[in-house]
Amino acid sequence: MKQRDLKYSCLIAVLYFGMNVNAQVTPQDSTVKEKKIEEVVMIGYGTAKKRDLTGSIAKVDGSEVADKPAANPVNSLQGKVAGLSVVNSGQPGSQADVRIRGTVTINGVNPVYIVDGVFANNIDFLNPADIESMEILKDPSSLAIFGSRGANGAIIVTTKRGKTGRTTINLSSSIGIKSLDNRPDITNAEQFRTLYNEDLVNQGLPAYNMFNIFNADINWVDEIRQKGGIIQQHSVTISNGSEKNRVSFSFGYQKEEGSIKYEDYERFTMKFNDDLKISKSLRAGFGLTGSYGKLPQLRNFTSSLNATPVVAPVNLNPGDHYGLYNSLPQQIGAAQIGNPLALVEGHRYTQLNKDFQFNPNAYLEFDFFDHFTFRSSYFLTYRNGTGRGYEPIFNVYIPETNSVSPYSGRLLSTVNQFENRDVSFQQNQLLTYKNKFGVHDLTVMAGFETINREYNSMTGNAKSSLSNPLGQMPNNPRFWYLNSDFVDPATRTANSSQYKQRQVSYFGRMLYSYDSKYMLNASLRNDGSSMLAPGNRFDWFWSVGAAWEVTKEDFLRSNNIINYLKVKGSYGDLGNQFTPYSYFGYPVYVEGGTGVFNGNLYPAFIKQYEEADDLTWEHLKSYEFGFESMFLDRRLSLDATYYNKKTEDLLNYVIGNPNFFMNAGSIEAKGFEFTAGWKDKIGENFTYFFNGNLTTTKTKVLNTLEDGYQTFYGPAIYKEGLPVGAFYGYVVDGLYQSYADILGSPASTIGDVAPGDFKYRDINGDGKITPDDRTMIGNPTPDFTYGFSIGADYKGIFVNADFYGVYGNEVFRDWGNGSSFAPFNYRTERMDRWTGPGTSNWEPRSYSASAYNREYSTYMIEDGSFFRVRNVQIGYNFGKDLISRYGLEGLKLYFNVQNLKTWDHVNGFTPEFGGSATQFGVNTSGYPNPRITSFGISATF
Repeated sequence: MKQRDLKYSCLIAVLYFGMNVNAQVTPQDSTVKEKKIEEVVMIGYGTAKKRDLTGSIAKVDGSEVADKPAANPVNSLQGKVAGLSVVNSGQPGSQADVRIRGTVTINGVNPVYIVDGVFANNIDFLNPADIESMEILKDPSSLAIFGSRGANGAIIVTTKRGKTGRTTINLSSSIGIKSLDNRPDITNAEQFRTLYNEDLVNQGLPAYNMFNIFNADINWVDEIRQKGGIIQQHSVTISNGSEKNRVSFSFGYQKEEGSIKYEDYERFTMKFNDDLKISKSLRAGFGLTGSYGKLPQLRNFTSSLNATPVVAPVNLNPGDHYGLYNSLPQQIGAAQIGNPLALVEGHRYTQLNKDFQFNPNAYLEFDFFDHFTFRSSYFLTYRNGTGRGYEPIFNVYIPETNSVSPYSGRLLSTVNQFENRDVSFQQNQLLTYKNKFGVHDLTVMAGFETINREYNSMTGNAKSSLSNPLGQMPNNPRFWYLNSDFVDPATRTANSSQYKQRQVSYFGRMLYSYDSKYMLNASLRNDGSSMLAPGNRFDWFWSVGAAWEVTKEDFLRSNNIINYLKVKGSYGDLGNQFTPYSYFGYPVYVEGGTGVFNGNLYPAFIKQYEEADDLTWEHLKSYEFGFESMFLDRRLSLDATYYNKKTEDLLNYVIGNPNFFMNAGSIEAKGFEFTAGWKDKIGENFTYFFNGNLTTTKTKVLNTLEDGYQTFYGPAIYKEGLPVGAFYGYVVDGLYQSYADILGSPASTIGDVAPGDFKYRDINGDGKITPDDRTMIGNPTPDFTYGFSIGADYKGIFVNADFYGVYGNEVFRDWGNGSSFAPFNYRTERMDRWTGPGTSNWEPRSYSASAYNREYSTYMIEDGSFFRVRNVQIGYNFGKDLISRYGLEGLKLYFNVQNLKTWDHVNGFTPEFGGSATQFGVNTSGYPNPRITSFGISATF
């Protein structure tokens, strides 16, 4: 089975000695460490001292993400927080796969984001330099206040605002260059010819006789990748504050080239905040966040891995067809794969997509009756996406016949257009009572919130017309519209979709502390939604948590070893509203067949699904318990937590006649989180830190719709008793070495076999190989993930490094398995194939004519464990005595390397793969997480 590298065991031993992701970089003295405990964190609809909370909230300072080369701030959180999994794709403008404490539903994985109070599905519109802090909420006592949105966790983002004092201007700029760390191992031309001709011989066919024409040796990855892609980030922030008014304005710009040619991403961001103190008890504010992005025309490397390496990209033979792109060999893949370079070069900048987001917000807040505060807040989110594109017509050269043919067989140029508009209006009214009387400290909050969302989209396509006097639509953006004079009106099609969602919520929270050592937190929320059927739209969510600060007790107050110890626990009932449709009670009608009337054919419409009158939200019953602690004059910190999350009444979309929704089934995620850290100072000028985290996660499908029910999602299965997303297939026990070996083994009923084919295990012992012998062959959820950081500072010279790894998960390889009758290129491992008895017991013979060897099996399973040097930064903070003469308050220069090196066991660009709730960890050849080497500067005036 799996072989584990010794280095992973060593890393686990190292992790025991210290690491706390929540620790600030390079603390100066014990006073700073004391303030760490007293830090204020966002808790949803308010703030609180972390010391007074009973749950698990991890705070990441904005400086941790501000100087990293990533457009989406979430990408920079990888490895920094226990219980937080971040899988980055590497494509410009992409959204990471983010999971908090495992997969807890079958309908969605990402947490809810709350940006300055407004709910969001993504934070790609934020400039990382604008972020003040990010709080990751993981436990029920922290999340129940979000009700039906809280099951997957929450990330609260607070952006920077003006501070009281003089005018401050901050300028930051960085530029970096990309390179590939890992890349798939595929055969070269000589190796391909060997394997392909051997495949033909095994099929009883003659060897390919045109390798004299196709005699190139091409690596298509090198042909289409962008060498030395540039990423640059620039921002300016101007803030001013007085006792009465605090104003902040920022502007950001980012431009990034992808790992494939012409994947250009460009984004402009802006933010404005104005906080006004009208009187001692009355405050108001207005804010605005906006972004405008030119989105990349995304490609992937799939065709470059599958295309045969024996054909040159361009025909360079003298003649009429000189300079045309070559077609792949007609017998070797041309019908399935186009010339990868022709796809990229011939379609460059032919899809122009833009994204615009506008988020104004305003609030009014006033105090009354000494202990009461009322805050009224209003938020608008407007997002508009537009795009138009063009499919060009051009010829490719056919070497076998010395002729030309239209690329991809396309005879008419086509044009497409789309627009989508997503508008949400959110308002909340909050009443807070806060008082301290004697040894009692009480904060009570009650709130009312509504969210109205409307979504509309339209798409259209059209073709040119050869009968049009103007001819084909030219490759010029000015003509790429559906109403262009080049368009044939008869080919014009349009589609639209739209929905409205309404939510109303009532909620409350209590934070109580007795003598600053006994804490009790409780939350209650009632959510109502238009998405559910009438009469069943409201549901309750709640939590309660308690904590005990043991070091406040007399028996520990005077000890010199344990400086801080708090034990804590919480239990709650959270909800999930991630669903594929918006109107469970009002299904739309779709085409379900045809009928003939008076000799004419008409579509017949049926309901998309049956109404679900009793459908309700999923409920997640969750609990945790653990402790937080500090030792040795607060230099050493140790935290540990056990969590258990069980989701009941899963929202299931059941395929049947008719289709229908129902609440059925449950899944569980549980595990441990550990964080620890060491922070110290040597002398007056040298400080250092070492911090990190480790998380274990186990998921399990507890029950489904009914006994024996199972659903397949590609290589993954949803079945009672198995982990969520478990891979399912046959266990390979080697290869048949001879016909005698075949006769002495269980007979196969799933395909004909011959020596050199897989020998599948008879799991159920019935003496034959059948589909019933399939079993769990891999788990995409790691046994544990870990991250740690080290750093030091000496007289302004600093260095820090972040490391990240996962252990114990499996990846399903979905490329290079011979999974098609088409002759694609091979993985290099195929050179170790079986060629006779004893030559191999793992790589099967080269034989693509049978589907037997292409069944899902352990042959496709790869060890997903990996270790990565995530980020290394070296820099210098200039002392004020050096820069004050130039009007500077701060100046920082730094050199940064992201994704410096990854050690893994996966044949691909990267060992990490996101996905859906029910299928993830599938290696589809991947997209690189590139190494980015950058230089940056930050100056404050």
